[in-house]
Amino acid sequence: MSALRPRVALYLDLIRWSRPAGWLLLLWPTLSALWIAAHGFPGWHLLAVFVLGTILMRSAGCCVNDVADREFDRHVKRTAGRPVTTGAVSVKEALLLGAVLALLAFALVLTTNAAAIGWSFAALAVTLVYPYAKRFVSMPQAVLGVAFSFGIPMAFAAVQSRVPLLAWVLLLGNLFWVLAYDTEYAMVDRDDDLAIGMKTSAITLGRLDVPVIMLCYLVYMAIWAVALAEYALDAMFYIALVLAAAQVVWHYTLIRTRARAGCFKAFRLNHWLGFTLFAGIAASYALK
Repeated sequence: MSALRPRVALYLDLIRWSRPAGWLLLLWPTLSALWIAAHGFPGWHLLAVFVLGTILMRSAGCCVNDVADREFDRHVKRTAGRPVTTGAVSVKEALLLGAVLALLAFALVLTTNAAAIGWSFAALAVTLVYPYAKRFVSMPQAVLGVAFSFGIPMAFAAVQSRVPLLAWVLLLGNLFWVLAYDTEYAMVDRDDDLAIGMKTSAITLGRLDVPVIMLCYLVYMAIWAVALAEYALDAMFYIALVLAAAQVVWHYTLIRTRARAGCFKAFRLNHWLGFTLFAGIAASYALK
């Protein structure tokens, strides 16, 4: 048993267990969509499926990402110590762990309906494509935006057995949020990424990075506000929008100098913005 503990610790490090910001960024828009699709609390079964599924798929994505980036990560200060990069976890181990986690997530989806099961294959495909997009696409954050937003159509499919136009509009809005926070993240590694030839939005945008991030935040919130206007969400949702906008202003103060520490802090705390909008949506339905 004692011999197993070091391996378990490495696997937990591989899936970023001690850094929940990644799966929280996935979780809040997914839960928001789940509440909207169900016009309120969706029931404990679907809540459990999507919370656990989000954690499992984010963890599986980390395994695939670290295998794909292992030769690049050794040249980046922030990622040089990752288990696959250092060789502490083999490529085979990482892929096997990722496959097991993805299968567990799929087992959860099997308890929903045919529509959600069908869309889960598209979600998996986008998850697998993203790690390699950074080699070919000048704005790979757009691909990540689709991957990190796919819980939205999945939630509608699980509740309504279909994916209405509203789900795709919310996905589009959420994609702008992902562009904003992942560009903040890319700003942390910009110097290292330039040196190794990696493509990121922070490099592509250059000195326009900060204004474009601010614009993406505003577009995200504007799309969600307009898309949800006809759903008669009460004042709680609009209060949440104001609180989210205040967080955007705070993020500007963190990233305006482009200092690594400020950009990384802004990225790490972004999940609170997503939580704020989810709380406003959930509270609006609860108070109806």
